[in-house]
Amino acid sequence: MTDYIIAIDQGTTSTRAIVFDHSGSIVSTGQLEHDQIFPKAGWVEHDPKQIWDNTREVIGQALSKANITRHNVKAVGITNQRETAVVWDKNTGEPVYNAIVWQDTRTQGIVDRLSEDGGAERFKDVVGLPLSTYFAGTKIVWILENVEGARERAEAGDLLFGTTDTWVLWNLTGGVDGGVHATDVTNASRTLFMDLETLEWRDDILDVFGVPKSMLPEIKSSSEIYGTVHTSSLLREVPVAGILGDQQAATFGQAAFDAGEAKNTYGTGNFLIFNTGTEIVKSKNGLLTTLGYKLGDAEPHYALEGSIAVTGSLVQWLRDNLGLIKSAPEIEELAATVEDNGGAYFVPAFSGLFAPYWRSDARGALVGLTRYVNKGHIARAALEATAFQTKEVLDAVNADSGVPLTELKVDGGMIANNLLMQFQADILDVPVVRPVVAETTALGAAYAAGLAVGYWADLDELRANWQEDSRWTPDLDSAERDRLYRNWKKAVTKTLDWVDDDVQ
Repeated sequence: MTDYIIAIDQGTTSTRAIVFDHSGSIVSTGQLEHDQIFPKAGWVEHDPKQIWDNTREVIGQALSKANITRHNVKAVGITNQRETAVVWDKNTGEPVYNAIVWQDTRTQGIVDRLSEDGGAERFKDVVGLPLSTYFAGTKIVWILENVEGARERAEAGDLLFGTTDTWVLWNLTGGVDGGVHATDVTNASRTLFMDLETLEWRDDILDVFGVPKSMLPEIKSSSEIYGTVHTSSLLREVPVAGILGDQQAATFGQAAFDAGEAKNTYGTGNFLIFNTGTEIVKSKNGLLTTLGYKLGDAEPHYALEGSIAVTGSLVQWLRDNLGLIKSAPEIEELAATVEDNGGAYFVPAFSGLFAPYWRSDARGALVGLTRYVNKGHIARAALEATAFQTKEVLDAVNADSGVPLTELKVDGGMIANNLLMQFQADILDVPVVRPVVAETTALGAAYAAGLAVGYWADLDELRANWQEDSRWTPDLDSAERDRLYRNWKKAVTKTLDWVDDDVQ
């Protein structure tokens, strides 16, 4: 009987279950999108119950398509949108509010309040993160302060918090019937509450935020058996043995296990992760210090991360809000109708600017417009925005690490766009490399789970699975590269200082 690993990829726009074989190849996939809820400008929510319902359904889809049962599955791995916060009642399993998504900016007032004593970097030496609406901690505070009765129920020990990995794990292992309330170090490192050195929740920081410690999940490694799937599931009694936040999972799936290795994921947002090994490197250039992974009892590996809020979601915006295209892949065809951006630059600061600026007061801008600019130029400017933002982050990584990256491994949905990948290589002036298995996020979670149960022996076996599919090499005059980038930096300045007290 052939054995497999199944990964649950709970992402920002959809939930997937992917079955992998021993070579790291995809056997089958189940996928369902969930609703994107926008109650007000800057607010982004998901329905946690819909996410859990979809999770159960996509597991069934993946098993059915692969024509296998739970008896063929050695372990389950989970990967997830990291900072999205769910708070629910441990006695009923009911969320007290919708999940507040990582893109949501409603907590700016809380960030400002916490920043009054010590500024935005008040806790950065301990947790590796600046105070920002991006991270889960302020979202918990908002729920406690704005949902009727939530504070009292939390202090009575009735409410639990988790990022979506924890929500899926708790439900998968039984929910109110003995569900495991845990997370891994990579997700814990995105809350603002975890000490990077001790890998434990900081009581003093929780006190400042006013979050009861009883709400928080137990912090575990990224690769160990957390529990088994509940008897009510198609995967009953299968061990759940791997958890990695989506960007760390993609890094793991790219086999970037060692210091100096890096990857860039092109998804809803873009996330460049640079492995710093067992050393905690504190950024001086606007990057985050985060956990890379921790395998069982082994030493943790750390990383520098450049987080970009809006890349693939800009293409969705052009499709859904403006109707400029009917499907996401059409963006490449439209952009290819023109030779260049026509002088137009699109800075998609819809949720402010993340790395390396961390400016929540920024808002999106399309600048450099003349009568000459057409929809092809706008499509091209949207794609180029992804590449320019990646260059800004990679410049920061090079400055912090002191070791210039010589090639960039890429993954995520947008890497199917050849025009974007070529422009990325051109603007970075380094080769861009795409692997054969592009679903590296789910693959990373599968690897973590498989290692824990002995399905794969060690990291060397995983390295041997990685194969190059495509490579783009730079082909742009250096003077033109400098001109384009200079104008991009100028465009960024036009987005700043937009949000006032009466402008959201």
